[in-house]
Amino acid sequence: MNQFLRGMMRAVAESFHLPGPFLEIGSMQVEGASDDINLRSLFPGSDYTGVDFRAGPGVDCVASVENLPQTSGSVGTVLALSTFEHVQRFWLGFDEVRRVLRPDGVFVVASPFYFHVHGYPSDYWRFTPEAFDFMLRDHYPRRLLGWHGPARRMANVWSVAFREKARMPTESDLDTYRRKMAEHAREPLPWLKRLKYQAGRVLCGKRPFAPHLDREKWDMEMRGPVDAKAA
Repeated sequence: MNQFLRGMMRAVAESFHLPGPFLEIGSMQVEGASDDINLRSLFPGSDYTGVDFRAGPGVDCVASVENLPQTSGSVGTVLALSTFEHVQRFWLGFDEVRRVLRPDGVFVVASPFYFHVHGYPSDYWRFTPEAFDFMLRDHYPRRLLGWHGPARRMANVWSVAFREKARMPTESDLDTYRRKMAEHAREPLPWLKRLKYQAGRVLCGKRPFAPHLDREKWDMEMRGPVDAKAA
C-alpha cells in the first residue's frame, strides 16, 4: 500500500456507491508502515471487518481469503489492496470473495505489477488489467480497470467490480471519479530525486526512469455492457 493507492481508494469511496458492511482482506497494519494503509478510516461509522492470516493491529478476524468464515451473501463491499500477490491460490480467494458478497456488492482489488519481490509472508503473483478482467468478468457485469505508471511497466493495477444488482456507475459518477483521482491519487517525488531522474533521462533516455517519473500518470477503462438506467 502506498500514498497513490490510498488516494485511489479515497476516490472510489467518494465517487461510487459502496454498500456495507465492509470486509477488508489483508488488513494488518504492519509495524513501521505509513498511515496510508489504514483504509478503515475512509469509512467512519461503518460496519467494518478487517481480515488477515495473522493477528495484529487492524485485524478483527484471523482467516485466509482462500477460506473465509463469513456467511455467504453477507458482505456489501470487499476491499483487497496489495494483497492478492501474496495469496498462493488466488483463484480460490476470488471465489470466496464472490461467495461472501451480496448480489448488490462491490469488489475493489489492487495489486502491484512492476514492483520488487516482497514478503508478508511470500510474494507469488503479478496481475495485468486483462488478468483482473478475466478473473472478474463472469460474475461482475461492470468492471472499472485502472493502472498507473508507464503503459508497459505499470506500478499498480486495480479494479472496481460491480455485481449484478449493484448500483452501477453513471457517467456522472465516472466524471467525479476522474476528478477525485486527480485530487487524491498523488505520490510526488521529492524534488532532489526528481532532479536526478530527469538528469538521468537526458543522459540515458526516458525508459529506465519512467517508472519513477510517470508514477502519478494513470488511466482507466470500463468493461461490460452499459446499463441504460445508469447511462
